Amino acid sequence: MAEYTDPHGDAAVEDMPELSDGDDDADEDEEQWQWMEEDNQPVTCLFCDRLLSSVPATLQHCTAEHQVNLVDVIRKHTLDDYGYIKMINFIRSTKCDASCLTGLPDAPLPWESEDFLRPVLQDDPLLQTDPEELCGNEGSSGSGCPLPGAGPHNALLQRAQAAEERARRSEEALSRAMDDLHKLKLLAQGLVLNTETSRSGNLGAVAELREDEDEAYFSSYGHYGIHEEMLKDKVRTESYRDFMYRNPEVFRDKVVLDVGCGTGILSMFAARAGAKKVIAVDQSEIIYQAMDIVRSNQLEDKITLIKGRIEDINLPVEKVDIIISEWMGYFLLFESMLDSVLHARDLYLADGGSVYPDLCNISLAAVGDTQKHQDRIAFWDDVYGFNMACMKKAVVPEAVVEVVKGDTLISEPTVIQTIDCNRVCLSELEFASDFCLKITNTTECTAVVGYFDIFFDKGCSNKVMFSTGPQVTKTHWKQTVFLLERPISVQAGEDLKGKITVRKNKKDPRSLLVTFDLRDKKLTYSLQ
Repeated sequence: MAEYTDPHGDAAVEDMPELSDGDDDADEDEEQWQWMEEDNQPVTCLFCDRLLSSVPATLQHCTAEHQVNLVDVIRKHTLDDYGYIKMINFIRSTKCDASCLTGLPDAPLPWESEDFLRPVLQDDPLLQTDPEELCGNEGSSGSGCPLPGAGPHNALLQRAQAAEERARRSEEALSRAMDDLHKLKLLAQGLVLNTETSRSGNLGAVAELREDEDEAYFSSYGHYGIHEEMLKDKVRTESYRDFMYRNPEVFRDKVVLDVGCGTGILSMFAARAGAKKVIAVDQSEIIYQAMDIVRSNQLEDKITLIKGRIEDINLPVEKVDIIISEWMGYFLLFESMLDSVLHARDLYLADGGSVYPDLCNISLAAVGDTQKHQDRIAFWDDVYGFNMACMKKAVVPEAVVEVVKGDTLISEPTVIQTIDCNRVCLSELEFASDFCLKITNTTECTAVVGYFDIFFDKGCSNKVMFSTGPQVTKTHWKQTVFLLERPISVQAGEDLKGKITVRKNKKDPRSLLVTFDLRDKKLTYSLQ
């Protein structure tokens, strides 16, 4: 049995005191409100045209003249900031009598409409007052006012502490809002992914792209630099060479189609390996250099080069025996060039023929690299003294293509998808798979890394394979890293279970959306 060979081995904020609704405490109330009257902002009464000197004076006026204690209303209906704002604007806009606020049901309240969020009075001081300040803060003897007999220092200290507490609650509210926004984005992505497009879908999103829609993709391959990088990738290029040169019986007297030929290197390998005819196809401008290269190597009698997309052109033959292509992108399926190879396979491959490479695996492993996570994610918590943590929601969903150090792997790898290029259907290139990562270190998981392996297997007496994993010679594909927003604590021997979903981005079918369900959290990454 043949063995596989790998050739490479804010200013102070004032607290509003709690109001008393009893006449017996009038003197005490007046004393409690005095320290609040520093700014003397005029306020129009909610129920008459009288102009009061401040918010506390307004509230006392409402209690004494209109027999309605707004603090009691806030407490009874447990109004939050929005509910309080709506109530103030409702009273001002409807010019309702104070009696309408008594005997209200628990729900629904007459000011529940979002329309009452719009201010009726410009710069209304009542709208600039925190309802929690009015009702008092827990922990300060049940009220938000200074303790009886307390001096100015204690009053200021309490106000400062109250301001800190409000700031903390505001940060928590902002964090919850950002999380909700992120969930909405994920929901929107899911809706887009699951909505039928206007295309027929029979040929696939890439095949149905117009030439002008796909121009940027092919233009990127028109510059020599990208081809130099691929040719200098010895793992890639020498694996294709060794497969063809070590298995001449596979190519002898065969008609070969090279999809996305680039400089023509694979076509020339095939010709040297004994192919009778090679048809090389590429849409990018590099095809003209490939023509010169083929002539310079006196192989023009065996190799025919055609400029165009394989989906748009007609080959000079009805069938071919072999299809070769170096179609792999980051995380294997990025760029969706395999779609074009499968189009050619279904249209031109003869019975008994084969696509090479014929087998591919996509694998995942857990990564524990706290320094990298600090540099990429925690960095945004303090950027030159500024909190930019909101940037994490934008940074985390972008998959990173880079070389991962082998010693940062903290699990055994697991294969999540195997693709047989001779049998796979186009629809199977979008998939979902459960996975289980066997943890080998007790540490924190900071990311999941993905990579692929390639096999030249069918009919080969000398089988060849290569890997793009972190523990072997690096390739130009490197690895694809999916950073976690928050690291996960793991134990050696633990099974870290999850689910991965891989889909084309409907707005750009050559890019990918990869979703992980891991420890009850869902994260979607874009690869583009």
